Amino acid sequence: MRQLLPHPDDEVDLWSAYAYPPGPWVRANMVASADGAATHEGRARGLSSAADRHLFRVLRALADVVVVGAGTVRDEQYGPARLPEDLVARRTAAGMPAEPTLAVVSGSLHLDWTSRLFTESAVRPLVVTSAAADPVRRSHAAEVADVVVAGEERVELPLLRSALLERGLTRILTEGGPSLLGQLVAAGELDELCLALAPRLAGAGAARIVTGPLAEPAGMAELRVAALLEDEGFLFLRYVRCPNPDRPSV
Repeated sequence: MRQLLPHPDDEVDLWSAYAYPPGPWVRANMVASADGAATHEGRARGLSSAADRHLFRVLRALADVVVVGAGTVRDEQYGPARLPEDLVARRTAAGMPAEPTLAVVSGSLHLDWTSRLFTESAVRPLVVTSAAADPVRRSHAAEVADVVVAGEERVELPLLRSALLERGLTRILTEGGPSLLGQLVAAGELDELCLALAPRLAGAGAARIVTGPLAEPAGMAELRVAALLEDEGFLFLRYVRCPNPDRPSV
């Protein structure tokens, strides 16, 4: 993988290139086809490549917590956030646990509590829901995960962010899906988008990487390109949101 921006580099160190800035930071990692599709045959990994999967692991390794929507957990058959030995070594050398915490966002709590995500994760997962969630399902969730209530009728992303920060999880990565990413954008909670563009055309019908209404006051989120990498036709864009003076600080 070579870096094209901010300066050419044929020997880029992804760990350094994607290091989190100081303070709380919410990053998203998504993949899309050249014509904007977020999935191929219903799954994001249908658009992926070896370089994309390697960067996927590096971004996980850099994060304190990986936030993902329940639909993506089901569609992509999520398991534990295990990492290769070299990335585990870099995390532990930095004083971090061997793997990041997984946080699953679910209003309905329709999840398989016997799946590998909940039974084999080295770090106890979080399940983020609302106060309106079914109490029986909440009880089942609490047997295999720490339940975080972030909102009364639905999960509210600012409350989720605050709950993660209270746990010391400041380097936040979301892997979507499109609905969760749409909610983050609408709430003005996204600081950075890492977007892999696959040199493929998916055709009509597939969802975009962001779905749902773009609510005010966030409006259209303005981004700037912080970095651009390339590998075998795949482009890896790192977009950072332009400063918003109206966003509350934590």
